[in-house]
Formats: sequence, structure tokens, C-alpha cells
Amino acid sequence: MSGLVLKLGPHERVLINGAVIENGEKRSRLAIMTPNANILRLRDAIHPQEANTPVKRVCYIAQLVLTGDASAGDTRQQLLRGIEQLSQVLTDHDSRSHLNLATKAVLEDQPYHALKSLRALLPREERLFAAAAR
Repeated sequence: MSGLVLKLGPHERVLINGAVIENGEKRSRLAIMTPNANILRLRDAIHPQEANTPVKRVCYIAQLVLTGDASAGDTRQQLLRGIEQLSQVLTDHDSRSHLNLATKAVLEDQPYHALKSLRALLPREERLFAAAAR
């Protein structure tokens, strides 16, 4: 079996190509066979009021493409600019790797992969803010 396999908990919701799908009462697995389908677990979604840090703001822009609220073409420059700004602050090798993957994904119109790479930076950003608050 190829494609993306989603493992959903009871009553978990997922957005697939603009349609919200809710799982039933038992755990289940869905195989998404369509390449380049736009998929977002709603438990992972960033709500507009939560996009209050640099990484979250860039993630939110990528998420808008996945939800169909913005087109990849309309957000490309904004995403690339945001990634560039993050690369000026997050200079360690691991962060650079994630940012490079996100840039590549944006240029290849792969919003899911861009969001995935950017989300990997959220824990690092949280640690940096916590350290700065001390």
C-alpha cells in the first residue's frame, strides 16, 4: 500500500481537500491514495489568534494554502520572506535544515511539506522564548 496513512482517534477530525471528516467512535486508519491531497489534522491546526510568534505566523500562512483559504501562488512570496526572516534568527544546523526543506517545498508548491518542516521549529521557538523570559 502506498500513499499517506492517517491513524485517527475516536471523533478526531481531519480536513481533506476542504472537506472536514470526523472519525467514528473507534480508532481507524485511512489511506489517502490521491497524490498532493491537501490534508490537515484539525487538532494540529493553528487558529488565527494563536499565530502570535514568528514561526507560528509562517506556519499559519502555509496552513491557509492547505485549507484552501489562500492559493500557493498568492502566498509564495510571503512564505519565502517569512522563512528568510526566520533563517536570520534560527542559525543552528538543524533549524537551517528544516528551513531549507520548507523553502524547497514552497517552491515546489508542496504546502503540506512546508508546514511539516516549519512545525518542527515550534518547540525550538518555544524554548528560545522561555529562555529569553528568564
